[in-house]
Amino acid sequence: MTDRHILFETRDDGIAVLTLNRPDFLNSFSHEMISDWHRYLIEFDENPDLNVLIVTAKGRAFSAGGDIKALAKGEGFIGEPKEDLWSNAFKRKEALWGNIQKIALKMEEIDKPVLSCINGAAIGAGLDMALMCDIRFCAEHAKLGEGYINLGLVPGDGGGYFLPKLVGIPKALEMLWTGDRIKTEEALRIGLVDYVYPAEEIFDRTMDFANVLNSKPQQTVRMMKRLVKSHHKVDLRTHLDMVSSHMAVVTDTNEYIELLEQMKKS
Repeated sequence: MTDRHILFETRDDGIAVLTLNRPDFLNSFSHEMISDWHRYLIEFDENPDLNVLIVTAKGRAFSAGGDIKALAKGEGFIGEPKEDLWSNAFKRKEALWGNIQKIALKMEEIDKPVLSCINGAAIGAGLDMALMCDIRFCAEHAKLGEGYINLGLVPGDGGGYFLPKLVGIPKALEMLWTGDRIKTEEALRIGLVDYVYPAEEIFDRTMDFANVLNSKPQQTVRMMKRLVKSHHKVDLRTHLDMVSSHMAVVTDTNEYIELLEQMKKS
């Protein structure tokens, strides 16, 4: 249904596309959007026929993050709430922990590749949702920024965790403290995004990369992601112990055996 705030397409080739679909509100968050987003992440993760996820959006923005109109009405940053999310400190904490932060935690669990296709402006929590993805493709006209400071807010969905991992602590603090929006040339230079293309090409380029990943040995792809994502949490001895276990497993898969046979014949 096109009026849903999240669209989820699963293709026969193993690629899934999750699309933010609240363009009249610059794809700012709603209760329905957050709920469905989390539900579809679980579906993608648990479906053995799906290998790669693309996260993108409809309209001229990727996401403005929190719903400013809802915030101005005293309802909190999630539009069209189904319950009181803002009347006291406990409810405001639960509005994060029980909603948007569930997405960050689920994204951290997923071993399959997740690509963000940033089709337009990504501000505040909208940008942070792209930072949770493994690789970011960005339309060259998009403006990116952490706007929390302009409302006296802190990055509630994990931006303070993900941003310094990509751009370093000084640049992360600069972006958070100033709230300035940056152009894609600068975003590419500092490592905030990985690829920049014209708007009319951005989705196709992201899909091209998804197809490349989809053609690789999937168990190996997932184990590589797990190793890289955990590198800062473990010491070298633990990492090498993990990778030796992973090596033992992948060399017992049909994918490895088939690729080895192909190499022998080449």
